[in-house]
Amino acid sequence: MIKVSLISLGCAKNLVDSEIMVGHLHQAGMAVIPDAEKADVVIVNTCSFIDSSKEESIGHILEVHQNRGMTKRRKEQKLIVAGCMSQRFSKDLSSSLHDEVDAFIGLDQITKVAPIIEGLYAKERGKDEAPANFIEGKSTYIPDFDTPRFRLTPKHFAYMKIAEGCNHPCTFCIIPQIRGRHRSRTVASVVAEARQLVKEGVKELNLISQDTTFFGMDTWEQRPNPRTPVDSSRGTALTTLLRELNAIEGDFWIRLLYTHPAHWSDELIKTIAECPKVARYIDIPLQHISDNMLERMQRETSGDYIRDLLKRIRAGIPGIAIRTTFIVGFPGETEADIAELCAFIKTTKFERLGVFRYSQEEGTRGAKMPDQILPKVKEARWHTLMGLQRQIAAEVSKSYVGQTLKVLVEEPGVARGEADAPDIDGRVYVPRELPVGEFVEVKITGYQDYDLLALPKGEKPAEFKVAKQAQ
Repeated sequence: MIKVSLISLGCAKNLVDSEIMVGHLHQAGMAVIPDAEKADVVIVNTCSFIDSSKEESIGHILEVHQNRGMTKRRKEQKLIVAGCMSQRFSKDLSSSLHDEVDAFIGLDQITKVAPIIEGLYAKERGKDEAPANFIEGKSTYIPDFDTPRFRLTPKHFAYMKIAEGCNHPCTFCIIPQIRGRHRSRTVASVVAEARQLVKEGVKELNLISQDTTFFGMDTWEQRPNPRTPVDSSRGTALTTLLRELNAIEGDFWIRLLYTHPAHWSDELIKTIAECPKVARYIDIPLQHISDNMLERMQRETSGDYIRDLLKRIRAGIPGIAIRTTFIVGFPGETEADIAELCAFIKTTKFERLGVFRYSQEEGTRGAKMPDQILPKVKEARWHTLMGLQRQIAAEVSKSYVGQTLKVLVEEPGVARGEADAPDIDGRVYVPRELPVGEFVEVKITGYQDYDLLALPKGEKPAEFKVAKQAQ
């Protein structure tokens, strides 16, 4: 039996690709093990969104290669590079990693990983032979509800990739060149997968794609202006999907991640408000508020549009927690742009916020723009925004004290509320004896920056110590 170890890097979308590969390996009768040193084959599922992710991917590849040369048996180990970096740079990597890698596979080969491995063993690679390259053109694959998949997340939550690819022209982003044009799954496919996950005990369905709000719009014969209300009678739309998911029996959350602001509508706001299983949380990367920067980034939005949209979202969905991200240091960004962004953050008071330093990515239009910003200036602007958000986060956390919240217990002593997505947001520290993977009603008793401290509803503070205090 061939033993395979898989190292998954990058975002949740990449993790789903890894889960599909593991599912197909199991289906083929191969054993998937966590220890790379004991594996016959190691797959590194790479990320190449920004420079740091590329460096991390290369580091893992070289580490695996170095380790496999330590024993005679290990010299027979195969190393396969998969994922975004492989899809993007396969030709360059074939020469630069000629001796280290046995094969490169792209995003469309994740369902073919087992026969590719079998093929590598059927034909031993010669010393001077280039690594096998199985990547063919731009990616077109999209998973379906019956795609073999082995979940790598905890049993109580799952990521559901509802679409793949992206049509947006953002000048800082390489993703459309890597993952291809936007292509949606059908509502029936997503609902069928969701039903099965809920039946398996999943308590949280995290909907992901490059642009979740564009779901279904690629199937319309004539796409309307993105700023006009979405008419779900036109066919497949995110509003249709949310209402059908909300109708599934069971106690679970539906969480929206990666929503592009250009495709929000009053119909979507109304749908979320009327669907109690949809978490009062949205992830809406805005990237900037200055019209100067939004235009240079080609974000298809304006500062006034964003301000009005957020006002409508807060008014239409009481209790909503909004998460966003911004980019600092994009070419041409001025001190006035940063001042406007700081003022906007102070006024809006986002419940959750992240900041990225602009990465000059080869192949993007932003990389060729004049007026590139010095690294030290990017760093200073990043610290300014994060320092500002730290103060706001403390205010937000303080506002929860005394409230009763429904939380999902992640691990002993740690839970998440509706306002906290897996891995990226804050935590709610609770007594260690609360059941993992279950919903619990708790009362918030305190906070520490981004995190909350809580007791089970009705219990007294003297009866336990929360995990963070006990450590």
